[in-house]
Amino acid sequence: MTRSATTRDRSRARVGPLATDRSRTPVLDIDSLLDDPATGIIVCCGSGGVGKTTTSAALALRAAERGRNVVVLTIDPARRLAQSMGIEELDNTPRPVPGVEGGPGSLAAMMLDMKRTFDEVVESQAAPEKAQQILSNPFYVALSSSFAGTQEYMAMEKLGQIHAQAQRDGSYDLIVVDTPPSRSALDFLDAPERLSRFLDGRFIRLLLAPAKGPARLMTAGVGLVTAAVTKLIGAQVLRDMQTFVAAFDTLFGGFRQRAQKTFELLQADQTAFLVIAAPEPDALREAAYFVERLSEDRMPLAGLIVNRASPRPEGALSADEAMAGAARLAQERPESITAGLLRLHADRVRLVERDSRLRERFAAAHPSVATAVVPALAGDVHDLDGLRQVGTLLADG
Repeated sequence: MTRSATTRDRSRARVGPLATDRSRTPVLDIDSLLDDPATGIIVCCGSGGVGKTTTSAALALRAAERGRNVVVLTIDPARRLAQSMGIEELDNTPRPVPGVEGGPGSLAAMMLDMKRTFDEVVESQAAPEKAQQILSNPFYVALSSSFAGTQEYMAMEKLGQIHAQAQRDGSYDLIVVDTPPSRSALDFLDAPERLSRFLDGRFIRLLLAPAKGPARLMTAGVGLVTAAVTKLIGAQVLRDMQTFVAAFDTLFGGFRQRAQKTFELLQADQTAFLVIAAPEPDALREAAYFVERLSEDRMPLAGLIVNRASPRPEGALSADEAMAGAARLAQERPESITAGLLRLHADRVRLVERDSRLRERFAAAHPSVATAVVPALAGDVHDLDGLRQVGTLLADG
């Protein structure tokens, strides 16, 4: 069976009962996804401000309370996940979530520490002396702390580490990954290639040539470039860069191999991507981008979650009927509170109708994407009870 056929089959197996009307969007069955022992990784991606971190935590909690052994990894620098789970602070080590002990499953949470993960990779791959040489190099310190793309690359590393550990000791049977906001959430798919291009680039090779090869490699052209770079950034900085690249070069093959394995893991049948959105034009445009990009990379998409949908108000009055009634009452009884309530009802009905139109437009462009719709809550989620409520709404979506 081809990869595309496998992904399509899994998507069909994970949707709820479909309406006989073909215009209806297939329903995403969250509990079937969480309960399926074949689901080993869930990746939540989406633009900023759509409730992605809360959704990731709610999914992880619901899965744990349904019997899975779960770890949730957040790459989002915001600390909402720790606060909602009652943990003082998350770091690079999985920590048990208080209040979930004693149930059928378990839940741990962690937040990616980009530099610490990079350090761990160096320490595990190099001899102690060489590792220390790399870790103390000023150029490495800058690269591991702030270089563009390092966070996404280290997210790949950390996911690979957690999965490998779980395979060895059986500590977790489900990993939930909360990705950074906006389109950078998919940068981790490109991270290995981008880091490869950087370290295989012509400038880096020019820096590396004097350190690696015999004197004959130091041609007049390379000498001129090196002299120019020395004037631009200084001799010490250039020496730091050359030392780092020479020391790091022997490790880079291992980096690329592990990143490729993690990329293949993301494409595997045990992984499920969930795209998180809100009923807003920009958020659903971003969601469409995620869906199309995941399809291009042959990543297994489980479905779309639309958070904060406007709940339909009670009553059968349409928006036009409510506004007409409000206008009549305002003329007959200007002080009437009912006129104001009718106008409020009309506003809410129009908001619901707008949300529906946006979702229908997305469904028309992506008819096979299973969807769960979660109504907006009255307040923020800040504890396990709130996460349980979100999990219930997800399952009812």
